[in-house]
Amino acid sequence: MDKSIVTLQNILEARERLKGVSRFTPLEPSEAFSKMTGANVFLKLENLQKTGSFKLRGAYNKVAALAKEAARGVVAASAGNHAQGVAFASSQAGIPATIVMPEGAPITKVERTKAYGAEVVLSGQGYDDAFRKAQEVQQEKGAVFVHAFDDPLVIAGQGTIGLEILEELPDLDAVVVPIGGGGLIAGVACAIKEQRPGVQIIGVQAADAPSMLEAWKIGKVQELKSAQTIADGIAVRRPGDLTFEMVRRYVDQIVTVDDEEIARAILMLLESSKLMVEGAGAVGIAALLHKKCDLSGKKVAVILSGGNIDVNVMSMIIERGLIKAGRYLRFKTILTDRPGSLQKLLSNLAQSGANVISIVHDRIKPNVPLKQAEVEISLETRNAEHIAQIVESLGKMGYELDILR
Repeated sequence: MDKSIVTLQNILEARERLKGVSRFTPLEPSEAFSKMTGANVFLKLENLQKTGSFKLRGAYNKVAALAKEAARGVVAASAGNHAQGVAFASSQAGIPATIVMPEGAPITKVERTKAYGAEVVLSGQGYDDAFRKAQEVQQEKGAVFVHAFDDPLVIAGQGTIGLEILEELPDLDAVVVPIGGGGLIAGVACAIKEQRPGVQIIGVQAADAPSMLEAWKIGKVQELKSAQTIADGIAVRRPGDLTFEMVRRYVDQIVTVDDEEIARAILMLLESSKLMVEGAGAVGIAALLHKKCDLSGKKVAVILSGGNIDVNVMSMIIERGLIKAGRYLRFKTILTDRPGSLQKLLSNLAQSGANVISIVHDRIKPNVPLKQAEVEISLETRNAEHIAQIVESLGKMGYELDILR
């Protein structure tokens, strides 16, 4: 393959290579998100792909094409999803794989990569640090480097998603695609634009990691000073050179969403569509929800690129989301330490219609006066108005509340 360009033919060849390996993931219409956004939304569920991410496609296409070149194994750098794709592909090919991941990579992604048989090296604070370390390891081992995005075979593999979208939705108007280093959007955009030039291709980056957007603005690739976001899968300080050229050729618009918007999208995907999606996978929905691009009335495919989210992060997002929606209240108050005091408070809460989630009753804290007790209570509530009613009611009864966030 010519290393300077990726063609539709390359993507068609990748599809043949991936037959029986990658899943033809569903393209599901979403009534909920269509109502919320005003667009006719279809969700491309790459979070249901093998290894939990689209990255399997590009990684397998690359490793399978290497044949005898990779006898000494492969090396890759990844925030987690490419790692699993390379590990899976290498296990299928029967060759060793060494993956360098950032020290803060989600534990779930690290453990799953190991489970596929790869050696994992933790190094650096983000993808770009891990990339530099992986280059050192590759030189030491004499192995083949499998780039996470700036490789024509990897890009072609990711482009098979575009083929699937057009096959199921030939009359679509736009596709919304996450961007980190650019491999996914480069491949998808090529696959779609070469067949349907009128389809809009819109890329979405995290606001605190806008490497491709900055390159787009100034016309050349540069490295950002930092890329800190809950969307770790797209936290890339420097996009690819090849991917940048393809983005310039095929992509119509790039927008950004912040971490709060991403977190809200993750929660809404879980609650409205029963889909577990990681930060990088949720940026497309976040962009639609927050009107970052005007696609009202259009038939839109949104790629949910991965579902490998750390359960601790998900727990935090759920709790924060419930607090913002007025569906969760946590407070502390002081009670007289005598029989019936706690029961009286709980009775008042029951009458208010709140559901008690947890109670911590502490009578021996050093800062709590003798014959008194501190109580910390978590409540499930209906909305912000309901919380205001509870706080007002308890205040009238003499309780001094310390609201916890």
